[in-house]
Amino acid sequence: MSNLKPDSVIACLDCPDHVQAVLEASMWASIRLRAPVGLLHSMPSLQQKAAINYSGCLNIDDENALLEQFTSKEHLSNCELKAQGRLLLSQATSYCEQQRHKLKTYTLHRHENLNQSIDYVDDKAQMIVIGHHVTCKSTLSQLIRVSHCPILVTHAPFLPPTTALFAFDNSPTCHKLLNWLCKTPLVRALTVHIVMVGKETSDNCDALREAYAKLKQAGIKSKKTLLDCRDVAAALNYYQNQHDIGLLMTGAFGQSRLRELLQGSDTKKLLVSTKTPYLLFPKA
Repeated sequence: MSNLKPDSVIACLDCPDHVQAVLEASMWASIRLRAPVGLLHSMPSLQQKAAINYSGCLNIDDENALLEQFTSKEHLSNCELKAQGRLLLSQATSYCEQQRHKLKTYTLHRHENLNQSIDYVDDKAQMIVIGHHVTCKSTLSQLIRVSHCPILVTHAPFLPPTTALFAFDNSPTCHKLLNWLCKTPLVRALTVHIVMVGKETSDNCDALREAYAKLKQAGIKSKKTLLDCRDVAAALNYYQNQHDIGLLMTGAFGQSRLRELLQGSDTKKLLVSTKTPYLLFPKA
């Protein structure tokens, strides 16, 4: 029987360099969403069986020596891969308990790759948190594109944001994200900059003003800006850097595949260029 708890924040512990950042981001989201944290470890593919060095990924000395034992081998057996995963989950649980947030945590040790694990939690999770560098064969973009759950991508270290940039393009996905932001407590204590990149037309101004008013009515401290620029990703990066904004929020892969092919994907560009936590909302 599955021990997956509905509406959890799922922390994907697949990348050694980002384990601590993923845990910090998951705890941050969990406190605000009032949700349990599911600590997810996906066993590498049986074809790969490469030893991944998780030693030192968290500042808990008593189990680091045990994790180091697995890095001395070039390849691991199935039993050793499972043992390594159990140790990592035990260490992650201890780390969360030491933070004294009184969070509910539980573990999900999946004997499948990360793609399949995300598919397993996708429909029931409230949010998935993942490190910027994944160790599976799929790219981060491929994992995000198929998800139906909001995904928070974090760099290391994770810095709790006090401000957020909501990239608004008047698309169905952005309106869905807008409705979600108005209902969720995730950004309730943040100042949200709602930014639209496009021509200063009456339609764009009206759409931005209505979205801004909706955030204000929901009790969210907000600011609105319309940027006339052709390069969406460059404009958002510039604005975020100029205003020192700690969280980026956009719809995920809202463009058509043809436009992506001809002009490139704004989501992919932002995944590469953004150095802050990045919340991607699934396409409507």
